[in-house]
Amino acid sequence: MGEAARGEGDQPVTEPSADHEAASAAASTSRAEPVVVAEEEAGLRLDRWFKRRYPHVAHGQLEKMLRTGQVRVDGHRAKASDRLAPSQLVRVPPLAQTPATISAHPPTRPPSADEAEDLEARVLHRDDQLMVIDKPAGLAVQGGSKTSRHLDGMLDALRFGGERPRLVHRLDKDTSGVLVLARTARVATALTAAFASGRVRKLYWAVVVGVPATAVGRIEQPLSKRFGAIGERMMADEAGRPAITDYRVIERAGRRAAWLALEPLTGRTHQLRAHCAMMGTPILGDGKYGGLAAFLESEGLGQRLHLHARTIRFPHPASGEVTVTAPLPPHMRATWRFFGFSEHPVEDAAEHWGRPRGRGKAHGRP
Repeated sequence: MGEAARGEGDQPVTEPSADHEAASAAASTSRAEPVVVAEEEAGLRLDRWFKRRYPHVAHGQLEKMLRTGQVRVDGHRAKASDRLAPSQLVRVPPLAQTPATISAHPPTRPPSADEAEDLEARVLHRDDQLMVIDKPAGLAVQGGSKTSRHLDGMLDALRFGGERPRLVHRLDKDTSGVLVLARTARVATALTAAFASGRVRKLYWAVVVGVPATAVGRIEQPLSKRFGAIGERMMADEAGRPAITDYRVIERAGRRAAWLALEPLTGRTHQLRAHCAMMGTPILGDGKYGGLAAFLESEGLGQRLHLHARTIRFPHPASGEVTVTAPLPPHMRATWRFFGFSEHPVEDAAEHWGRPRGRGKAHGRP
């Protein structure tokens, strides 16, 4: 599931900065650059290729350049999700070549000694090709216009004598749990392909306000991005991209709340948050999608999002399969204690994945 949030609110219109004007002036005297895709970059998505080669180009800038045809692959219009092949030519427009565009983002703050030590302690699995960490809630995976502290800027702390690790997928800033990192470019390409092909299974735990009408089910509701007074949100849209989530009620606290196991079968931004809200049971603490209904003020609960990437299972690039589980974060452990939920061991994931996908009643198109 596409899990890293982008803009959380509308941005004010500002006058162009001197750096921006300098970048525009430099761009006007430059020419588009044809760049050859290297052998080790085979299979990379075009947006990830740009992130690696031109890290100063924001995702929104790239999307605009793609929509206007400024970025092309082998002379043809392209999409951010297109996979690249060795020896292809990517047309890189002048603006993307100008590092001054990075001035729109705050400088990345390197981790402190304490942050680096905490990050090392969060490694759940490590071998010579990859690692899996337990991302804390509240830490963005990548930077943005208002984010100087993010995981991508802290990855030097996880070199362990090798290359700087690479991101291969994302989680929302406020979602905790398992996150896979590649330790080489070749492994990053293999893992990215595994995620894209659906060979990776992810199990999330959530506490929702209320209890779903059926204990086991599937939510099938296409989603599209909309912009409103509270910023960017994923909304139900029959013409949107397909989005499917399997869920199961594990335990309930009367009619007030329920503990759900969620498995996204597609990877849309904020998919689990939007789907739970559409069932009438928003995730506890998710005011963006659930409004006031996402909080249990009488119990003093819900000040933070209760969504946790509990377990991930994926094919190892060398051989075999890897399954890794992350412990609950402190705020969710406190909620478990409050409701008397019993934290199940990793076998719960095996039990969940032992069932055929999609068993239960389907909820769709509310």
